Amino acid sequence: MPDIELTDYEIPNLDELVRLYERVGWDAYTRDPQRLHDAVNRSLRVVCARQEGTLVGLARVVGDGLTIVYLQDILVDPEHQRAGVGRRLLQRVLEPFAEVRQQVLITDDESRQRAFYEAMGFTEIRDLEYPIRAFVRFS
Repeated sequence: MPDIELTDYEIPNLDELVRLYERVGWDAYTRDPQRLHDAVNRSLRVVCARQEGTLVGLARVVGDGLTIVYLQDILVDPEHQRAGVGRRLLQRVLEPFAEVRQQVLITDDESRQRAFYEAMGFTEIRDLEYPIRAFVRFS
């Protein structure tokens, strides 16, 4: 299998984004492809994974970059999952933000995801030693 190349600060075109998000089943994002493209374009940082020019993964961060960054999306094409691509994307997208106090993400309640994020140094809020709450509102 050819190598996966990571690229920084690249915004994939609309068709590439829709294809990747659909491949991972994130159809809530693909209902409005232009909104998805604009959202990715407005991200604080975007890192793409490509194999022979084809977009196979993406991670993006939003926030102020000084006191908080939020890992908004990290996705890897199913054919490339469990091969270290997600780990590489996460490390690369957060590299410039090592000193940022709050690195936050919200994800689905799946055991594989919990194991992945814990292996990457994240702690689920309910497991912290001090009391903290998280609130979210979806529309």
